This record gives sequence, structure tokens and C-alpha cells, in this order.
Amino acid sequence: MIQKINIKYKTAQAAKLRKAIAKKVVQDTLPKDKILKGDCIEVMNSLPEKSVDIIFADPPYNLQLKGELHRPDNSKVDAVNDSWDQFNGFEAYDKFTHEWLTAARRVLKDTGTIWVIGSYHNIYRVGSIIQDIGFWVLNDIVWRKTNPMPNFRGTRFTNAHETLLWCNKGEGFNKYTFNYEAMKAFNDDIQMRSDWVIPICSGKERLKVNGHKGHSTQKPEALLYRVLLSSSNKGDVVLDPFFGSGTTGAVAKKLGRHFIGIEREDKYIKLASDRIKAVNTLSDEDLEITPAKRSLPRVPFGTLIENGMIKPGTILFGPGKRHLAKVRADGTVISAESKGSIHQVGASVQNAPSCNGWTFWNIEVNDNLVSIDNLRAEVRAAMN
Repeated sequence: MIQKINIKYKTAQAAKLRKAIAKKVVQDTLPKDKILKGDCIEVMNSLPEKSVDIIFADPPYNLQLKGELHRPDNSKVDAVNDSWDQFNGFEAYDKFTHEWLTAARRVLKDTGTIWVIGSYHNIYRVGSIIQDIGFWVLNDIVWRKTNPMPNFRGTRFTNAHETLLWCNKGEGFNKYTFNYEAMKAFNDDIQMRSDWVIPICSGKERLKVNGHKGHSTQKPEALLYRVLLSSSNKGDVVLDPFFGSGTTGAVAKKLGRHFIGIEREDKYIKLASDRIKAVNTLSDEDLEITPAKRSLPRVPFGTLIENGMIKPGTILFGPGKRHLAKVRADGTVISAESKGSIHQVGASVQNAPSCNGWTFWNIEVNDNLVSIDNLRAEVRAAMN
């Protein structure tokens, strides 16, 4: 019997090792930090299956512009009239969208997510196809532009926003990256909302070639910074199938991520390459982010007692010393009304349905109240 268990254990270990080796081979063969020239669908289909951590896609808008645009002073507006944004009707655009999204889903890891940005011209068609293919929408983010282009003809409201769809691979694919605590800290300790106020790319950031825009739809680095900081980790591989001016690659390099860009036009490849070469990666120390609480090691309240950080008999105080509870040797606490865990008693004294005892209770040190959560942080630091 023992021999059978050993054989089964060795077999499982060997399978685990083979899987790890196969994963490393895939990562080692990925064309990291490169711009691949070609059709995005063909190139994505040539990449290993389930090999990238995150995708940011800024596909053609299919703007369907009719004629030229002019300002009130009769100067011509440098609008999006490139050949890559022109399709023979919605049917052709939908077919293209279905094909590139299918290729993207294939190359995305099961733990990965995809971001797709668009305007009212295309985002609703893209969103429908995303769901048809099997992606699960986690958020739709409204990028509100502080300095949008006016509606020069005066026939509509100023189009002052674009929409980003953030999706995982399906309803059951829930092990994706979301750096919630980091984004909360980024936003002055307030939970970040789904409306982002960011200016469009202009001034020195706007790439120029011979005095003209290097790319019609260059996105601001601030937008990609927020996307990558929130939903990827240092060392992750970011794929951008519509690389254009290389904003994704520039921000990925700055934040210590790898990028794979796909672009079919030589002029954009050169523009992006020159841009990315000038970017410096932040130091490892500067790239550290606030970890998600669920990723931190669990520390029972009793650990503080057995390590002598809190002694049995210590009085715990709620905010403003309005509530008291005494610590017992087994890690439970007792108040005048109830006894139980720090969470149960915290809820009881407040007549609340639940309570996070770690943030509710404090100990007194030199006439000051110190959160017991600070002591837990010390234990976690020692564990790490």
C-alpha cells in the first residue's frame, strides 16, 4: 500500500514538473519586448496558446466619416481618415472583430484579462461580440476627457468620452489580477470608481512626424498606466494587437512589464520603436505596490497572544474607547454583553450584523490607542 502511494506521489510530482517545464518553455519562446509586423489575427494565432497575461486592444473605430471636417475659422481638422479605419459596412467590421477577439481569447491565459477601448461608433458592436465569444465583462470604464475635440458642425453633443470594457475569459475564470489595494492607495485611499477623468494626448506627449500627428488615435500614457497598474503584475506579458504609436509598450516597459506589440505599418513600427527605446524602467523598489489583502498570509488573533504581543487580560478598546473587551488566553475576547472572536464581539457591542475586529479593536500604548491590525502587520512582515 505504501509503495502504491509513493508511486502515485512520484507520478504526480513528475507531472507537476513536466507542466512547469512546459510553461517555462512557452515563456522563453515568447517574443517578449518586440513589435511583430503583420496582420494581428495571423500573428496572434502563431503565438502559443494561453501565453499572455493581459491584452490591451485599441481596434479600429470604423468611424464612417462623411467628407472633411473644418473648424469655424475654416481650418481643416486632422481627423481619423486612415485606411486601417475603413470597412465595407458593419458586416465586414463585425467579421473582423469576431476573428481578432477569438484569436485574442486563445492566446490569453485562463488567469488573464482583456481591455478593449472604443467610441460610440464601435464599442457596442464589439461588446456584443465579446459576450458572444464567451468573455465575461468585469467593468465598463468611462474615460472622460477633460479636453475633448469640440463638435465643430454644432449638430451633436461634444463627444467627451470613450468606453473601456474589462473582461476575463468567462464567468468561471475568477483567478484574475486586480490590484484593488494599490488602486485605492493611488486614489487617496478611496475606492477607485469606473469613471476616469484623464486628458487626451496632447502637447509634448503627442508624437509628431514632420510637424503632423504621428498617429491619429494616440492614447495618453496616463490611461495605460492606470490599466496596467490595476490589472497586471511586474514581469507579466502585455499583448497589444493594434500597437500603433506604442503607448502600451512604453508604459509596460516603465512599469517592469513585458510587451508584445503587433503592427502592420512600417511608419508606426518605427515611431513606436524609437519611443520605447527612450523609456527607462522603474527600479524594483519603486515598482512595489500595495498587496491585495486576500494575498497576504492569514494571521489568527491567537498568534499575537502566543507571541506575547498581547497578553491575556489586556483590555481592547473600540473607537473613542466607547466599547471595551478583555482578551482571554484562547484568543477569544469578552465584553459586558458577549464573548467570542474579536469579530463576533465587535459586531455585538455595536449591534451590527458583522465587524472586522482587526480594524475595530485597539490596545492602549503610552496613553495612545494602537490598532491591533498594526500588530498583525508586524507578524506578516516577519513571516515574509
